[in-house]
Amino acid sequence: MSSSPTSQPAMDLSDWLLLLLLSVLWGGAFFFGKIAVAEWPPLAVVLARVGMAAAALLVVVRLSGLSMRVGSRMWLAFFGMGLLNNLIPFGLIFWGQTQIASGLASILNATTPLFGVVVAHLFSQDEKATGLRFAGVGAGIVGVAILMGPDAVGGLSGALLPQLACLAAALSYAFAGLFGRRFRGLPPLVTAAGQVSATTLMAIPLVLAFDPPWQLPTPSTRVVLSLVGLALLSTALAYVIFFRIMRRAGGTNVMLVTFLIPVSAILLGSLFLGEALQPRHFLGMAAIFAGLALIDGRLFRKARTRPA
Repeated sequence: MSSSPTSQPAMDLSDWLLLLLLSVLWGGAFFFGKIAVAEWPPLAVVLARVGMAAAALLVVVRLSGLSMRVGSRMWLAFFGMGLLNNLIPFGLIFWGQTQIASGLASILNATTPLFGVVVAHLFSQDEKATGLRFAGVGAGIVGVAILMGPDAVGGLSGALLPQLACLAAALSYAFAGLFGRRFRGLPPLVTAAGQVSATTLMAIPLVLAFDPPWQLPTPSTRVVLSLVGLALLSTALAYVIFFRIMRRAGGTNVMLVTFLIPVSAILLGSLFLGEALQPRHFLGMAAIFAGLALIDGRLFRKARTRPA
């Protein structure tokens, strides 16, 4: 984001409530995804998610009086953003969730800001990492090592590959954050609708080639509701809320949702899917959260400015 962390607007009660709702919606994506991939292959779930979300967001764009006529160059950029921000990470996370718990997938996804620091430092000129941010990345690496250590010892079998897939998804999100700078001049809703529409167009031939719809099993009511939840709640509505918070409270404040998403996903997985994480998963999550706090920096700025 272009604004400095210290210039972020203060968040009022309504902003915090929206942030909490956003964390439930995005945490719910792991919950809905876990249910959906139990019956449908990951690529088909991706297409259902982005296809319905695109339809909903295009309606919102129309009702808002905005236009999707942004030129061929911008639409080409939508395809790049759709690849990095939707097609690759959604596919990897859904595939990972065929083998690991939704709560664990959400914890690994929380490493996105850690990758974001490294990607911005290496590939941008105006976001070089500070020592505090590098310390945050280090703490996050320790957290990932705690999470994956026993699985890594066992080689590329068992739960290691799906965990690596979730980390690769987080890396893709980090590159999407850098790539997304080119959309600063567009209304956020147009950007959101454009990228999910482009993702839909990319996903259709992949599904036709690898998971033809006529070969898919008829989804149960549970899966249909999960796909609708993924598309309309965890994607379309979540985007609307995300951009509203960003407009009111700034990009740094809205990134606080990163701390809350795993909590929502773990609670939903535990209450409704019977998932149970091991103690090392919570220890790893604590280390990752410590890293995120270092990267965010506001706690340390408050400590320095607090009067004696």
